[in-house]
Amino acid sequence: MRHLFLNGPVQNGPFTFETKPGKAVGIRLAAALNAIIGAPPVPHLWNTVTLAGDLRHRQADGTQAREAFEADLIAAKYPPGQSPVAGTLTDADAEVASLALEMIESNLRAGALVVSRETVPTCGACGHMTGGGSHPCNACGSTETQPRTGLHLVAELAKDRPVLDRSDIHAIYRQQPKHLQNTASNVTQRLILSRTRDHGIDLSPLGLAGLVLDPRVGIHATVLAAARRHQVDTVVMTITQNAANHVAAHGQHFREHLGTRLQYALHGHLPYDHTADLRTVYEAYKASPGTKTAFETWFLPLISLKEKTATRPQQLPALFKHYMRAHMVQPAEADEAIINAIRHAVASGDAGWIMNKPELATVMATRKALGPDRTPES
Repeated sequence: MRHLFLNGPVQNGPFTFETKPGKAVGIRLAAALNAIIGAPPVPHLWNTVTLAGDLRHRQADGTQAREAFEADLIAAKYPPGQSPVAGTLTDADAEVASLALEMIESNLRAGALVVSRETVPTCGACGHMTGGGSHPCNACGSTETQPRTGLHLVAELAKDRPVLDRSDIHAIYRQQPKHLQNTASNVTQRLILSRTRDHGIDLSPLGLAGLVLDPRVGIHATVLAAARRHQVDTVVMTITQNAANHVAAHGQHFREHLGTRLQYALHGHLPYDHTADLRTVYEAYKASPGTKTAFETWFLPLISLKEKTATRPQQLPALFKHYMRAHMVQPAEADEAIINAIRHAVASGDAGWIMNKPELATVMATRKALGPDRTPES
């Protein structure tokens, strides 16, 4: 298989997909694109290596292991009966940790990473790495900060290429986000990739006891671990521009491994808080519950691939009308030549077909031929 789409791991915060469906955009987008290119269902990816997760677990009754604690939180995100077919994968799972350490060792041999003695600001009360500034410790609230010297994993950013170049973005060249490529490069030349966390990929095999891998690296390893199951050439992570800006530098040495290349497919935010405003539009078209669900959970995520910053609430009625016009002219049988052209567009990062009514109608016909619509979380 040449291409596979996976969501950028979602932070396992206190929400559900029913209360905050915008959190599922990347998951829904990956599912829609994989279905078009004929890829199998993929696991939903989760980011559990967070300080907020540490604090939530500490505040719990303390009887449940962290892995089970995170798994229960993830399971509760999904509506009843809509657990992902291919399961879930987190950035602290064993297969992710194994691949991450494999990539780290490869980068150490290549000289892109080093284990070196560094002096970092540290909380004097709890030992948490605090970063710069004079703010209270985010882990315990103490204002006592002191420099501490110890071994850390450090990335030496490549000098012969930018942090984020055109080949790292899954889009045709005329859609390349030049501003993002510039801002992602505004980082120091040396990045510390080891962190103080209660949970994560343990770096003690590298002699870094008590430290875990920075989650900004870990999410790349999670995507590549899921891709390894399917033996793909290119795995594409669906991600917002803001998130890509935050993680691109840390992923520079973790976007390619043993023949698999990772790219970013940028998507925008969707105004799910305003879909209730479409009630009169839905009624005017006599839209069935299934049609409304498909519009909100399948078509709007595809729109987010085209509108890479945000879709405005005022755009929703026109988008629904476009969707319904395509819906009403679906061919009885999908044209194989059109489908192949759309698959090529998806593989090359061209989203222009989404607003082409005949092409969208053909994709709808293909979905219909596959059986009853299912929401991407199912």
